[in-house]
Amino acid sequence: MNNRQHQIFEFEKAKVVVNSFKVEGGIAEHHLMVYVTNNQLTFMEQLEALFVAYDTVLQGALKGAHSVFKRYFLSDAANQANILQGMTSEGSDCAISIVQQAPLNGTKVALWCYLIEGATGRMLSDGMYEVQHGAYRELWSTGNLNSAANSEYQTRLLLSDYVLKLNEQGLKLADNCVRTWFFVQDIDHNYSGVVKARNEVFKTQNLTSDTHFIASTGIGGGNPQMESLVLMDAFALDGIKPGQIHFLYARTHLNPTYEYGVSFERGSYVDFGDRRKVYISGTASINNKGEIMYEGDICKQTSRMIENVEMLLKEADCTFGDIDQMVVYLRDPADYQVVKEIYQQRFPAIPRVFVNAYVCRPGWLIEMECMATKKITNQSFANF
Repeated sequence: MNNRQHQIFEFEKAKVVVNSFKVEGGIAEHHLMVYVTNNQLTFMEQLEALFVAYDTVLQGALKGAHSVFKRYFLSDAANQANILQGMTSEGSDCAISIVQQAPLNGTKVALWCYLIEGATGRMLSDGMYEVQHGAYRELWSTGNLNSAANSEYQTRLLLSDYVLKLNEQGLKLADNCVRTWFFVQDIDHNYSGVVKARNEVFKTQNLTSDTHFIASTGIGGGNPQMESLVLMDAFALDGIKPGQIHFLYARTHLNPTYEYGVSFERGSYVDFGDRRKVYISGTASINNKGEIMYEGDICKQTSRMIENVEMLLKEADCTFGDIDQMVVYLRDPADYQVVKEIYQQRFPAIPRVFVNAYVCRPGWLIEMECMATKKITNQSFANF
């Protein structure tokens, strides 16, 4: 059977792009990108158009699918987040992430949603969203922030609190956390504090250059609380055995991140009995010496970045044909049209969103992250 299906749904004021992965007798997974197509609408009108499109697809083509994770990309979180939260509070049944990263098509809101069929979910008392399927339990932690004195202290508290939450679930950061995201306000000034705190907390959790780190994106992004400089989302997996998680390096194109003082993996993948799931970290135009490639040239940086991602996927025995979704971060909105055309030519069917976000080094004009899924058969592990 064909394990992957692409669908596009056009509505009067919105568009939904769906990428589905299915295996016979197994859990079906779907990634949706929902875009508003009329940027003349008010924020409330855009939200309503987005919700109508999303609900129509879920009640029709994806009937039976269950939302696990949603990330809303907003243009002005301080003024928009409360409205969004008010409209989603009733019947909200999944992990919700809200970040200020303006969609670059000129609208005020876009949505990335991950859904599955054949599994149950519930919100835990600690705020994590739990999904159970087969031998596994997913734990999604979103919207974590605080108002400590600076980005270092905020990150330290975020990670320490997350470690405690995992421990209460019988899990460990080093063994069970698969993916993290750090959205940093004024990243050019505040990222160093994030790095320092993460490095130090990771050492206490046996996450070092001699063991491994965690796939991650650290990128510019705002949130509704201006005093909160760092917003963290994370995903952990319970039920995995030693040998299920592997880490990606692509040493011909990339260097280990610890060589320039940061602590995250370029990517990772998890093998289940019926599929391989790949998590590519935020990736930019960099070489295997840690140097920025093609400073000032958006087209060449985009090409090198895509090549780096391709090498990471290849190490997981995957290609761009296995991609579930993409998020593309652009420092300068003026680069949107040229980058959009590059992606349209190379990846016309993959759900993706382009947002305005500063990368962690000023010289990087663009960064992307993605997820991929590939059918495998591995009798050592339980099916997803």
